[in-house]
Amino acid sequence: VQLQASGGGLVQVGGSLRLSCAASGSTYSLKAIGWYRQAPGKQRELVASINTNGDTKYADSVKGRFTISKDDDKNTVYLQMNSLKPEDTALYYCAAMKSSLEYEYWGQGTLVTVSS
Repeated sequence: VQLQASGGGLVQVGGSLRLSCAASGSTYSLKAIGWYRQAPGKQRELVASINTNGDTKYADSVKGRFTISKDDDKNTVYLQMNSLKPEDTALYYCAAMKSSLEYEYWGQGTLVTVSS
């Protein structure tokens, strides 16, 4: 499974961005895809996830502001990020869960910078 993340950039406080994670390869039987982020000096954090049924989970820090969705026809998962805050600045990664209960496939990061 290969994952390609895109959509990061520089945005002002209160702005919006949409990240995309395109999956290719053996995407059948993927259990879930998640978006992680890691800011300098901080631990990696699971921001949002979506499973094959479309069930979603969010970190408390982004609830009400971020929305994860998927387009099965395009094998793509999106992360719509609204009302962005400086603390949302981080490298965002998408990851896929397939054979285990852990995220085992990782895409490259896409940088999100929120300026105040």
